[in-house]
Amino acid sequence: MSSIKQSFSWWCYADRAVAPQDLLHAAAKIGYAAVEMIEPELWPMAHEAGLEIATISGHHGIDEGLNRPENSERIEQELRKNIDIAVKYRIPALICFSGKREGISDAEGLENCSETLKRIMPYAEQAGITLIMELLNSKVNHPDYQCDTSAWGIQLCQKVDSPHFRLLYDIYHMQIMEGDIIRTIGESHPYFAHYHTAGNPGRGPLSEEQELNYPAIFKAIAQSGYTGYIGHEFIPEGNPIQELERAYHLCEDALK
Repeated sequence: MSSIKQSFSWWCYADRAVAPQDLLHAAAKIGYAAVEMIEPELWPMAHEAGLEIATISGHHGIDEGLNRPENSERIEQELRKNIDIAVKYRIPALICFSGKREGISDAEGLENCSETLKRIMPYAEQAGITLIMELLNSKVNHPDYQCDTSAWGIQLCQKVDSPHFRLLYDIYHMQIMEGDIIRTIGESHPYFAHYHTAGNPGRGPLSEEQELNYPAIFKAIAQSGYTGYIGHEFIPEGNPIQELERAYHLCEDALK
């Protein structure tokens, strides 16, 4: 039996004709261990349902991120504040973003990101919190986003050189940008501290009508020795509870 846990990103499934309390309790009953990126005012409700909070945003802004020096002081302050919150509420990871390129070269973006992250990492390490930079596609959903390949993200991990800075490997986004998902997981999994799923094309459910073979991907993640969360982040086409249940069992069956 795999020790991998499953979570779901709140923004995808909320506000779809299911009350928050009903959605949280249903997810817990299905077997989910955690919810991600849920509003702070709902954290007590999530905990009452038996769900942990797996991730929250570490700082404001996907586009205005760590790659610009003028954002450095603001983001460092936001990260420190959110690290304290994460400790209090037992949240293991904060999501970070590179920001858009807007003319910044990949080399310059790496340097700018690493300088700010190196200043904050001792604080994160002492707190036991992991900062995870999300890999996003710049082709469809996030034009000009800089951390858009696993190679760039891995270089950043190497420059920061801390076990508490890793990547959020979003399978949907990286299928769009580079494919070769299973090989990348096998070769680069030490740099991946969290995974997100969605079908491609269209970011829909994990079905046979999209191009990613998720059972094989789940097995590859398990074979890497990973013991964290696989977070579902697809847009449901119907009832969110039913689709979360299908995704949960697809993953669970692959990990048996």
